[in-house]
Amino acid sequence: MRYGFYLPTRGGAGTSEGLTAILHRGEALGFDSVVVADHIVFPTEIRSRYPYTVSGEFPGEGDALELLPLMAFVAGVTTRLRIVSSVMIVPYRNPVVTAKQLATIDVLSRGRLTVGVGVGWLEEEFEAVGAGGAFKRRGAVTDEYLRIFKTLWTEHPASFEGEFYRFAALRCLPQPLQKPHPPIWIGGHSRAALRRVARLGDGWHPVGANPAIPLRPAELRASLDELRALTAAAERDFSQLTISFKAPVYDAASGPATLPDGARRPFSGSPAQIAEDISTYAALGVRELIFDFRSPTASEVVARMERFAGDVLSRAR
Repeated sequence: MRYGFYLPTRGGAGTSEGLTAILHRGEALGFDSVVVADHIVFPTEIRSRYPYTVSGEFPGEGDALELLPLMAFVAGVTTRLRIVSSVMIVPYRNPVVTAKQLATIDVLSRGRLTVGVGVGWLEEEFEAVGAGGAFKRRGAVTDEYLRIFKTLWTEHPASFEGEFYRFAALRCLPQPLQKPHPPIWIGGHSRAALRRVARLGDGWHPVGANPAIPLRPAELRASLDELRALTAAAERDFSQLTISFKAPVYDAASGPATLPDGARRPFSGSPAQIAEDISTYAALGVRELIFDFRSPTASEVVARMERFAGDVLSRAR
């Protein structure tokens, strides 16, 4: 099992000094990866339903460091951590420019980039960044843009003719250090997301242990069975996929948390309970778990990481 952590992108912990302290401590504690969320702007009025709360209300504070420069910053201040976009909303950005930026991060990080992607949910943000026309077909746009990424990363010269984007033969160098390209992990839990994993992904990267979408062991097993069938239908090897599971509600200080039906929420409770959850999810095929230690200050983030490493990872390992 590999272990990762969310990097703060806002607030008092989201400063150069704070982020550097968190990243250095994460490497020292033996974490394997760091994940970075993606928002560009926050409209003051949000009508779109947020998929990861029971109420559908978005809990954001209205500020966020931009994903791609932040990932480049992470590459510059770390030496070992894998850098994961979690998840990059693909339709927000020009696909050629984005492919080049991601390739640059992979080269400068010496091959430590993983491209976690999603289709997005916040229609008002789509509109604000000039991608409003893509919202209703954001799944199809995402699929096409992923194919553009792969084309630019593996062909030289490269050309593309699609429904939403096209370009004549061009040189887009340097290509990523990783071959054939950086891993692409697909976020989301819907059947459409699973189909996207089966066709285009190198891994599945869902949000779980969440009141709105808990993905308890039985639920995760059913989704993995469906993904296995979809992968076989796409004539791809399921065993080559990485299953990376985000457990963003873990809080070492809160004790057991409950789901709406009264059951204990996975990855909450005592260190022994959390270590048992790790074993359960590992047995299902999860190969990486991402935990959320984000707090108002960098020192609080580091304290939670240290407590988790000492209380939970020592047991799980």
